[in-house]
Amino acid sequence: MSVEILTVLFFGSLLVFLMLGTPLAFVLGGVSVVFLYFEMGPIGFYLLASKMWETMQSPTLMAIPLFVYMAILLEKSGVANDLYDMMHQWWGGLRGGLAIGTVLICVIFAAMSGISGAAVVTMGTIALPKMLERGYDKKLALGAINAGGGWGILIPPSILMVLYALLTEVSVGRLFAAGVGPGLTLFVLVSIYIGGRCWLQPELGPALPIEERASWGEKFRSLKAVILPIMIVTIVLGAIFGGFATPTEAAAIGVFGAMVATGINGQLSRTVIHSAAIDTLKLTALVMWILFAAHAFSTAYTALGAQSLISNIMTVIPGGRWGALFFMLMVLFFLGMVLDPVGIMLITLPVFLPVVRDAGFDPIWFGILFIIMMEVGYMTPPFGFNLFYLKGVAPPDVTMGDIYASVFPYVVVTLIGVILIILFPAIALFLPQYFYG
Repeated sequence: MSVEILTVLFFGSLLVFLMLGTPLAFVLGGVSVVFLYFEMGPIGFYLLASKMWETMQSPTLMAIPLFVYMAILLEKSGVANDLYDMMHQWWGGLRGGLAIGTVLICVIFAAMSGISGAAVVTMGTIALPKMLERGYDKKLALGAINAGGGWGILIPPSILMVLYALLTEVSVGRLFAAGVGPGLTLFVLVSIYIGGRCWLQPELGPALPIEERASWGEKFRSLKAVILPIMIVTIVLGAIFGGFATPTEAAAIGVFGAMVATGINGQLSRTVIHSAAIDTLKLTALVMWILFAAHAFSTAYTALGAQSLISNIMTVIPGGRWGALFFMLMVLFFLGMVLDPVGIMLITLPVFLPVVRDAGFDPIWFGILFIIMMEVGYMTPPFGFNLFYLKGVAPPDVTMGDIYASVFPYVVVTLIGVILIILFPAIALFLPQYFYG
């Protein structure tokens, strides 16, 4: 049977079972194992087990439950309330200042947590009602939280980056370093957009009245709120980039810092520790199934001879390697509308990585573009995760239509950031080269 027919049957089977509501990890793993058996026979099972055993021996894998545990502890610590009070006092006097301050908090949360939902849920609960009370445009405020929340997977540490590194065998430390510049670039672009719109249309983000603005003494006293977050970020990222610890060791240090922060805020208890541990166990078990599915898919797809098929397809796409890159980013954009980022990673990386290497692109640089497109997937209708996180915590008068309508300008701003990173690769590659040579 030709590789073209096998590919149609393979992806057709995946689509049928996904439409039946079967969990994605089980669909990918189950269908891949069946096709692998018919293509290679029983030896395919030994090959798959060998790959899984090799993955389970990777020390990097330990970073996943540790970063998840750190994120859950920080979510329960109350740090976000103190950060919002500080931001309110410093930025409230500017047009659009509360929205800009909110995305700044999203940057800080991204550098502490490593997941997308934490900042969206936290800022949707704390910042959104305050902005709406102050007369902020509903779409401006919703879009700011939606966009800023997605940076949790881009600004290190990032769970999705750890998975990308495991699947592509690139350095986690280099990937973490590469995420800093693009993350800050997107923050600047979003802030410019919010500030520019509110300057031209003051009614979208009115400044606080003069009598409600904080004094300089109050502003400086409020800065104590950033001490704990900055401490955690400095310890975790400083240990990695300074070469003092591996990402796994730094994750363990981050858990300790999160426990200290939770204790200082008076939220550390046996109940909190137990609840966070149970949530971490559930997420880690899910990740293990995802890794199994990823290896099964990659092994089966390679055995079917699809790599040569995809390479041949890429050669007929106009524009050479840049045309191939554009095609891959478009595929990621449209998949992001209907699939979760981990699922997209499982489906596309085994196909895209050989093309990326053949085209001479840096896998670290492509990884950052990949992660940003996953971030876009988090915020785009109809199934972006951040949209539903936000709806779950938004006031009752905020409809799903409001949330959908709020994302368009922020998606455009994010895609402008993607273009800048393509035109100026040093935005992503300067820090990896600086720290790792």
